[in-house]
Amino acid sequence: MVEEQFSPEVADRMIEAANVPSGGAYTAVGTYSHEEMLALIGELSRLTEVPVPQLVRAYGRHLFRRFTQLYPSFFDGVPTAFDFLSRIENHVHLEVRKLYPDAELPRFDTPEADVRHWVMVYESRRPFAARAEGLIEGCLAHYGENAELTTTGLSEPGLTRVRFDIVRRA
Repeated sequence: MVEEQFSPEVADRMIEAANVPSGGAYTAVGTYSHEEMLALIGELSRLTEVPVPQLVRAYGRHLFRRFTQLYPSFFDGVPTAFDFLSRIENHVHLEVRKLYPDAELPRFDTPEADVRHWVMVYESRRPFAARAEGLIEGCLAHYGENAELTTTGLSEPGLTRVRFDIVRRA
């Protein structure tokens, strides 16, 4: 994403300045400390003067596009964004756990849902609610949904919780 949206040079400078333990070498089958991602994002923000939450949301949108390319079966027979979002916890995360048994995935609860208004509550020990917001934005864009997304912070020490309200526009 950094190479595409900024440049390969910015990506190299970000990795070098972050001085992460992995040296910036990642594989699709590996699991990495979220602190590395935070360090990389912090450096990218410093280099580009784009606020961290904005970068993390952009990464979430990018990540959703990558998911549609890498895992098209997740989207087969799923006609709307709300239908897809309803499958995250019990379908998508189930499949992710098969591939990455050690992955620490966030939890998504859907306490309220109807055809026009969808509520999702994100919960994680990691501070990546902005990534979840970007993923939801990417999902809405993928399905061509005309919807308004609002967030309400519900975090407490050691736990990131955010309520996402997604309201379809007429």
